[in-house]
Formats: sequence, structure tokens, C-alpha cells
Amino acid sequence: MFMKSVVIKCTDMSCAGCVKMGAGGRTSVPPANRKSEADTVKRVPFEKPPFSLSQIKKAIPPHCFQRSVLRSFSYVIYDLIIAFSLYYVATHYFHHLPGPLSFLAWPIYWAVQGCILTGVWVIAHECGHHAFSDYQLLDDIVGLVLHSALLVPYFSWKYSHRRHHSNTASLERDEVFVPKQKSGMKWYSKYLNNPPGRVLTLAVTLALGWPMYLAFNVSGRPYERFACHYDPYGPIYSDRERLQIYISDAGVLAVCYGLFRLVIAKGLAWVVCVYGVPLLVVNGFLVLITYLQHTHPALPHYNSSEWDWLRGALATVDRDYGILNKVFHNITDTHVAHHLFSTMPHYHAMEATKAIKPILGEYYRFDETPFFKAMWREARECIYVEPDQCTENKGIFWYNNKL
Repeated sequence: MFMKSVVIKCTDMSCAGCVKMGAGGRTSVPPANRKSEADTVKRVPFEKPPFSLSQIKKAIPPHCFQRSVLRSFSYVIYDLIIAFSLYYVATHYFHHLPGPLSFLAWPIYWAVQGCILTGVWVIAHECGHHAFSDYQLLDDIVGLVLHSALLVPYFSWKYSHRRHHSNTASLERDEVFVPKQKSGMKWYSKYLNNPPGRVLTLAVTLALGWPMYLAFNVSGRPYERFACHYDPYGPIYSDRERLQIYISDAGVLAVCYGLFRLVIAKGLAWVVCVYGVPLLVVNGFLVLITYLQHTHPALPHYNSSEWDWLRGALATVDRDYGILNKVFHNITDTHVAHHLFSTMPHYHAMEATKAIKPILGEYYRFDETPFFKAMWREARECIYVEPDQCTENKGIFWYNNKL
């Protein structure tokens, strides 16, 4: 009679390395695909890295830090030409299509136009980092125009996003997608920790997460009073930033007025089909990209006793979105380099990422899991953070899902 091997694990999933060999003297070998999955979610090192930011920078070719006005504008023009071409085809030809083809054409337009406009959003994001050109004023003008066209308060987001980069993975000071600790979970969380609940949570997050964050600071860091990106006197901003928050609000209001005039001229359905639905796609991708960049079973978060800037900047992950990597100007698969050197233009980020991988070693994480599959896995596995129960590193927090 053969004795089955028994694998006994610590009940704390975060201590998955504590595996003992049972009777029979053998351990089962997982299939290759499971091993790959295990490697994907294997924790990155949390100790202070043996390299410095200056050492990382020296590994990058100097030209990667050079910004070109002409090259940066070429991406703006390229994206806008595609966006206008899609708009032209949709508004001039779709109504000539037979009914069934028209119903098929509009969803294709919404998806493709939404992806292209997400690329425009990324370029405006680059302006906010002063990565578009060597001229701060030019960056701010381009960023204000592009972000306002997508109903984003440019300066308001620029300043809060800058603080996100300054405090990445800090449980107390990070600005966006700050994970809850188990003690802070709402009473209804356990009722959403199932497939239907996750579908509902993801749908609401992708559809409403971005405007809710801007208006009500949902998923943002807690402040002593109400925080809103449209409020010049809110706690997010300092006195010297308040005038620019007014300018951001004026840009968004100007676009809203333009949309109001379009509704009068063309009708609400026309504006929703041509502009509204693609904007929902942009908002959904923005939330999804940010969520997957900073939410992963392998990534730690830190409280004030352990956090430092470099470890925080390394607590992010590069993802593979297939052909959309190029459409999104590689913000998806070069995010680690972006957090280390945010003023680097996107068109040099791939080269820089390749250069820093040997330096970062195990501190670098790339997850090639398809983004839709990764979205579901992270929604299932990354519910809250807590320190490991079997270690003394109580200032280092890892994702868990046991409610």
C-alpha cells in the first residue's frame, strides 16, 4: 500500500514557505503552470535594497532623460488624428449602416476611441510630471488643455499625484488606492467577498471610481476634513497651489459648457454616443491601470516605522496589456521606472526599464498575466493588508483576503 504524501501548511497564507513534508517522504510537484503562478505572486524583497537611486540612474543611458518638444508633440498629434478620424467615421458613416451593423459599429467605436483617448490622458499625465518638455509653462498649458477636454482638473490632480509619487506604498501618506487594514474593513465587506460581490465591486469601481475619487476622495488617504479635488481650500492643497486649482476648475467648467451647447445643438444621445461612452472607457482604464500598478499579492505596504522613499517607489509592478501597451504609451509596462524617474519621457521608458532590471534584480516585478485575469485575481486576493503573524516585521503589511 502506498502512503499519500501530506502537505501541512501554516494557516497563515502569508507564511506559505512554512511547508512540512508528511508521511511517505515526498512532496508533490505542482504542475508547470501553477509554478509559474507561484512565481508571479512570490513576494518581492522588503529589506532596504543594496543599491541607491544614484546607482540605478547611472545604469540608464543619459539620453533617456532628454525631453524633446517635437517628439512629445508628435504623440499628441498622432493620437488626436486617430481620435478625430474615428469621430469622423462614426458621425458621417454609421447612420448609413444597416441596423445590425450599426449596433455593432458603435461599441467598436466606443472601445477603440476610449483606448486612444486614454493615450491622450497619459500624455497629459506626463505633462503633470514635467516629462513632456524642458519648459514647465508649455507642459502645464498642454496638460491643462488635454486633461480639461477629458473633464480632469489638471492642476488639482497634478499636485495630489505628485504626493502619491512622494509617498508611494505608505499606509499613512499615500494618496490613492491606499489599502485598508483588516480592522478598518466595513461590516458589509464579507458579503462582497464572493464572485457576484466582486463583479459588482469591480463594475462600480471601474465606472465610478475616478469621478468619486476626484469629488469625494474615495480610495484616497484620510484627511481630517472633507477632501475634494475641486475645492481650492481643501486639505489636499497648500496656499500657493489654490489659484491653480481655480484654473483647473475653470478648464473643466469650460468643457462642460461646451458639452451643454453640443447637447442643445446635437441632442443628448449624440453627445453620449460620441463623447460620453468613450469617456467612461477612459475613466475605467485609468482606474484599472492605477489599481493594477499598485495592487498585487507580491507587493508590500509600509507604515511610518518602516517606510522610505526608495522601497515605496519599488512597491509597484509592471503589467502586460498586449497591444494596448503602445496605445497607452507604455505607462503600463514601464511603471517601475516611472516611479523612480517620473520626469523621464515615456518614449525612453522601455530602454530605461531594460537598463535597470539587472540592478533591481528581485526588487523588480513584471507580471505578464493578462490584465483582465489579473484584475479578477487581485480583486479576490487583495482585500486588505496586515503584517505577517509569524514575523517581527510589524511595520510591513501584505495583502490578505480572509474576512
